[in-house]
This record gives sequence, structure tokens and C-alpha cells, in this order.
Amino acid sequence: MSHNEQLRLRLLGSRPTDRLAGWLGPLLVALYAGVLRFWQLGRPDTLIFDETYYVKQAWSLLTFGVEHRVKSELSGEDATPGVDQVWAAGTPDVFGATADFVVHPPVGKWVIAIGEQLGGVQHAWSWRLGVAVLGTLSILMLARTARRMFGSTALGVFAGLLLSLDGQHFVHSRTGLLDMSVMFFALGGFCALVLDRDASRERLARIVGGWRDGGMPFDDPKLRYGPFLGWRPWRWVAGISLGLCIGTKWSGLYFLAVFGLMTVFWDMGARRVAGVHRWRTAAIVKDGLPAAAIMVGSALLTYLASWTGWFRSDTGWGRDWAADHPASGIAGLVPDALRSLWHYHVDMWNFHVGLTSHHDYMSNPWSWLLQARPTSFYYEGPSLGQQGCTVENCSKAITDLGNPAIWWAATLALPVLLFCWAAMRDWRAGAILAGFVAGYLPWFMYQERTIFTFYSVAFVPFVVLAVTYAASLVLGRSTDSPTRRRWGLGLVVGYLVIVAVIFVFYWPLYTAQVIPYDHWRWRMWFPSWI
Repeated sequence: MSHNEQLRLRLLGSRPTDRLAGWLGPLLVALYAGVLRFWQLGRPDTLIFDETYYVKQAWSLLTFGVEHRVKSELSGEDATPGVDQVWAAGTPDVFGATADFVVHPPVGKWVIAIGEQLGGVQHAWSWRLGVAVLGTLSILMLARTARRMFGSTALGVFAGLLLSLDGQHFVHSRTGLLDMSVMFFALGGFCALVLDRDASRERLARIVGGWRDGGMPFDDPKLRYGPFLGWRPWRWVAGISLGLCIGTKWSGLYFLAVFGLMTVFWDMGARRVAGVHRWRTAAIVKDGLPAAAIMVGSALLTYLASWTGWFRSDTGWGRDWAADHPASGIAGLVPDALRSLWHYHVDMWNFHVGLTSHHDYMSNPWSWLLQARPTSFYYEGPSLGQQGCTVENCSKAITDLGNPAIWWAATLALPVLLFCWAAMRDWRAGAILAGFVAGYLPWFMYQERTIFTFYSVAFVPFVVLAVTYAASLVLGRSTDSPTRRRWGLGLVVGYLVIVAVIFVFYWPLYTAQVIPYDHWRWRMWFPSWI
């Protein structure tokens, strides 16, 4: 075996060779998940939870390029969004001429707006169409990435099935909110960096392995820092995707920071394995600095581009602030539009850090992994003869509850991941933990703020990957005995059946089905779920 082949094996490990099954399996899972998500997408045919804000803001973006305030139905004056009767009647002309102060960037609302443009704003399915597409695509992306990470099509399909059967992911895929877009673009950045990891290691193995095959001694000066690996197009893709994530909610900044460090640590490990003498310095200078320029630069440009409607408008919130507040010195060199946008962002920041008003479904991040306080998105209590209710009292609800079998298993898997990353240097465990660090840990800095469990959907792909990692250990290695492998396979399949049964059990609470009140109570396992 040549040095090139040896190095490639050490850097990449064995790769799955079943290309047809590697695409067919994830595609079938995504098709199945898509059917679930698009079936009765317009149910319920009304604005639910925070759709009352984002759906209207999305239509305003289509109409004006920026968000305008909604007119009061009674007075005809501008008022904060809340005129749901007008919206339900299919009347899109509900906006005044006054700008609305909105506290999230526009990308996620443009996702909603695309569906509204295609289907008409009067249809509930139209404002949920964009997020349903992203939710379905994210399952395909995760299945393919898990296959690459674990070198197994079966585990890739397993990960895709878990994500398709998670309640949080399912509910957000059918609701016109922003958080599915946050999850999708964060996952997109992660998937692009996993592809970059493999592509850069292939290149490193080819170059350094070629040097060694050509007779280069180990102490050759070329190996002091190793080769430059190019501009790595997948890092551009990651930067753009993470820029879109930040352009949906600012929490995407944490994904950019953590994933940026993660990819440099991967490069350090690759150069060390390749025999580069000063692998730390080389990874920082030859890989880290270009990565920072590419990813941060492309994310910043993408973020600014997402504000194009605001830049082009005359009515956006604070659009002319700089004209009324002349600057001097260095600040005077900054274009007025950028100064106005910066001031707008300061106002947005002050709003977010100062948001402490009580909400019945607010929750502390300590409880998120256990899904101890799921968010109720919608609830009605029909009586006998109403909406198909056949008993004295019924319930019709949408509860954003993650599948307990998935979230609780992931909680148990976290110590295993920490051990495998710290003690065994398993890059897959470290990559999954990076998703938790970026999507979960930052919320502990804002425990006094009004926050909700449904924010955790942003890192649900890594919850699924944590369970998939544990499943890979249960399945065992190919060198294990057939009996050991059969027991492992039986346990994993049995667990997947439990996940599916729980998903079916909670289906009525994910899709606003009318069920007897007692049946709804059966599904409220803990008082904190009510």
C-alpha cells in the first residue's frame, strides 16, 4: 500500500461504498417525512402562537420590502400586530404606513413569505409551506451527513428516521415560525464543514502521500508546516449558510463561532496525523486564518444582503436615524445607512436582553433536554357536537413536545460523548458536542430572560446525532461476534420501534386532532406539561 493510500486511510477511515443505497435510503426517509409534514399542512386554518407576528411580517416584506405595523380593525390607526380576525378573513391589506419595530432579522420571514407568494396569504398551508420544505430537506441532509460521519448507510437512515419522528422538529416543520430556519441553516453550515473535512483530508493525503511516495524524507523542510490546502469551497458554503442562520435569529452567531473553531481543530488533527512537524502553527496560519476570512466574511456579507429590503426602503424602522444624528470623526466616514442599521441593532439588542416579562410557558434551559416544560402552541376545548367532538369535552391542541424517547436517550448519551471525545479523541463525538455547545449552552447566560423550550429545536439534529452515536456503540464493530452483533441490532431496532410508537401516540397533539379530553390528559405525563 502506497503512502498516499495509508495516509488516506488514517485520515478518513473506511468509507461506505454502497452509493445507490447511500442515496436511496435517505431519500426514502425524506419522502416519508415529507408526506407526514405536508399532510393537512393547513390544519388548523388559523394563526397559531407566534405566527400572529411572523406571518404578517412576512407578508409586509412582500408588500413593502420591510415590516409595517398592522392597522387596528376598529380605529384604522396603526397598532401592534394582533388583528387576527382581519387576517383570517383573507384580507392582506391590513398594514398602515408606519414602520414596525421588529427584533429579528428578515431571512426566516422571507422563508415564510415565499410560501405566501406561491399559495396566497389567505391559506394557512401557504405560510407554513417554506418551513415544511426546510424541515423535509433537513432530514435528507442529516441522513447523508450521519452516513458520512459513521461510515454506515444504515446509521444514516437511522438518524434520518429519528429526526423525522421527533415531535419538536415535526411541529416546527408545520408552523410558520423562525426557529426551523435557524435549525436548517445551522445544520447546513455543519454539513458543509463535514464535507470540507473530507475534501481537505483527501487533498492533504494526496499531496503529502505523494511527497512520501516520491522519496521525501520525514525531516524535509516541506513537512515543517505542510501544504496549503486551497480556498476550500465548502467553507464558503458554510459561511453563507451560517450567515442566513444569523439573518434569521442572532443566536446563529454562536454556531458560526463554535463551528469555525471546530473546523480548525479538525485541521490540527489532520496535519498532526500527516506528519507535519509544526501542526498547530500550520493549522492556525494556513487553515485558521483563511477559514476566519472566508467564513466570517461570507457570513457578514450574507447577513448584510438579507437587509436589502431595509436598505432600499424609505419606511424601514430607523432607516433615517443617521440623517437626524450627524456623526463626527471616524464615525463620520461610515455611510449613513450603515450607521442607521447599527443603531437599529442596538435597539434590538436592548430589547432582547431586557425581555423579562412573565409567560406561562417560559422555561429554564436546565429543563430543555428533558423536555420538562414543552410549549403549547395552540389549544381549544370543543364540547359535544362541536368540531366533531363526540363526548362531553374534547381537546384540540398543538404541543411542541420533543419525542421523549429521543431527548431522554440523548441526555443519557452526553456523558458517553464527553468520554469518547476526551479519552478516545473521537472527532465525531466532538463534532456532536460542538452542536450542543453552539445551540444550547449560550442560553444559560440568559436564564432570567423570557425564553422557551421550543428554542431547543435549533440543536435537535445534534440530539439525534448523539443518539445515533450511542446506537453505533450498541451495534458494535464489524469484528465483533455474530451473536454480539445480533443483540446490538435487536436493541437498536427495538428502540426505533419505541420511538415510532411514541410519535404515533402524540400525533393528535402534534396535528390539532380533536380527541376526548381524557385522552389528552393521558398524554400529559407530568404536571409541567400542562
